[in-house]
Amino acid sequence: MTAHDTPPSADMTITAQALTEFCDDYLSASAFKDYAPNGLQVDGGRPIRRIVTGVTACEALIDAAIAEDADAIMVHHGYFWKGEPMTITGMKGQRIRKLMQHGVSLIGYHLPLDAHPKIGNNAKLAEMLELTITEALYPHESHPVGNVATCLPQSAESLTQTITQALGRIPLHISGHYQYLADEAADTAAPKLLKRADTAAPKLLKRIGICTGGAQDMIEQAAAMGCDAYISGEISERTTHSARELGIDYFACGHHATERAGIQALGDIIAQQFGLSVRFIDIDNPA
Repeated sequence: MTAHDTPPSADMTITAQALTEFCDDYLSASAFKDYAPNGLQVDGGRPIRRIVTGVTACEALIDAAIAEDADAIMVHHGYFWKGEPMTITGMKGQRIRKLMQHGVSLIGYHLPLDAHPKIGNNAKLAEMLELTITEALYPHESHPVGNVATCLPQSAESLTQTITQALGRIPLHISGHYQYLADEAADTAAPKLLKRADTAAPKLLKRIGICTGGAQDMIEQAAAMGCDAYISGEISERTTHSARELGIDYFACGHHATERAGIQALGDIIAQQFGLSVRFIDIDNPA
């Protein structure tokens, strides 16, 4: 578990409702049709002077916030997702019970935090990877949750190194530069093996699609937008075949790893705006 502090400038407080109103406006939350409610999800019932931020409102983050005597937790992945059971029982009941018992409010922002052009997950990841966002991945979207960016022409190996340094983990790279080649040493009855066509000229990447988190299925749109590569968090079995057949390199960089920066940036904005104590706590997650 790692932490990042933004110290308070004064012993200030704010209500959960006022803080939510500020964030709603800053992130244009009302413009999104999301999979979970954005804003105040659990009202702890007390003024907020100390905030813990994190990617996901898991029990470990709640325990850490309680240990920090936080009045609120602000996350990217909160509760009450579409399709999940409506009852507050089991794991969800345990989490919410701890929040209520300790008077800790929970505030969550999902798509609005992905899409914000300055502090959003995509914007911050692009900044970390030295990519310049030029347009929306889906051009018709007024608040795009995916983007197209450009960079200096570079090899897949160079981009892999940049991602590794920025995120502290090696991405899974699927090359789009593959073809079927016969293995002359193999039994002629055996199936042909899929091999990288190393004899071809190395492909340089300069137009990059990007959407953090679990957006691997946007790879087809990235290819349609003429991207040389696509960066997201997760990978499915089908993603490998899509990358190879579409001829686009894919980098699976981790759902959690690609979505740490947005909530940290939002916490910094809040600390500067209201003089509150904000502490980012990173609960390690390899996925």
